[in-house]
Amino acid sequence: MELGAVVVAAGMSSRMGDFKPMLHIGEISIAQRVILTLKQAGAERIAVITGYRADELEKHLFSPGVVFLRNEKYETTEMFDSACIGLKYMKDKCEKLLFTPVDVPLFSAQTATALIESGAMLAAPVTNGKRGHPILMSGQVIEDLINDSGEGGLSGAMARSSTKLSLIPVNDLGILHDADTPEDYKALLEIHNRRLIRPVAEVSLHKEKLFFDSKIAMLLELVGETGSVSGACKRMQMSYSAGWKTINTVEKQAGTALIERNQGGASGGSSELTKEGRKLLERFRKLSAEVSEAAERAYEKIFSEQSE
Repeated sequence: MELGAVVVAAGMSSRMGDFKPMLHIGEISIAQRVILTLKQAGAERIAVITGYRADELEKHLFSPGVVFLRNEKYETTEMFDSACIGLKYMKDKCEKLLFTPVDVPLFSAQTATALIESGAMLAAPVTNGKRGHPILMSGQVIEDLINDSGEGGLSGAMARSSTKLSLIPVNDLGILHDADTPEDYKALLEIHNRRLIRPVAEVSLHKEKLFFDSKIAMLLELVGETGSVSGACKRMQMSYSAGWKTINTVEKQAGTALIERNQGGASGGSSELTKEGRKLLERFRKLSAEVSEAAERAYEKIFSEQSE
């Protein structure tokens, strides 16, 4: 996986007086808008760090490619602590990642793409001389941050990183606007405008009925990571019984075992992907990537022709 993302959404929204991740801007919530934009920018996996009203927010944001991690100490810790939970999880799973707090919902996918295409190892967007979000980080930067003292928050940690921060000029006021207070939220509503339409290609495989899709692929990936079906289900906000039902259905259609079950003992049971499971997952991910690239090319060709 080349690009991942971390979204911090563990705070109590005390200055807002309402639960800001689920406040709406347009037809979708603040948190949903952030997730959608990150997906449009190409983030294959998005780790959302939850805390306050975690169950509610996780159910609200449940979608393919989104993984939930909790900061159980959200009442007594800072945003940097939540950020580190996500960075530690993602550090071996992507070459680069985009980081943002959940309350900066109006940056565009084009801004995220500009950061990625800059080639920088650590980059932030700048408009009108002001720095905003999201922030692009490479693997080395992630290592520096998770080993930092956290003094001065994320900005302080980045300043102490061995990698110099690159500032990427963009024409996007959305990078600056957050939703800390009711006044901020009102301003967000006033500046909200329709973003550039982009294609979103969802791949699924069918036999007599649905056989394999991105949700099932994520379930298998997380089983491989956690060594546990229950652990994978927890990160996806899926019930344990639903997880096993999904796996059993896919295995029946595939005609082979995709998960190897290891019986419990003194150390408890575990699960891992079989050779066939890893092969199916790898091929599906490759297919999805090629379909997305083809959709982008077709969109640019067809829509540019219509505008002429």
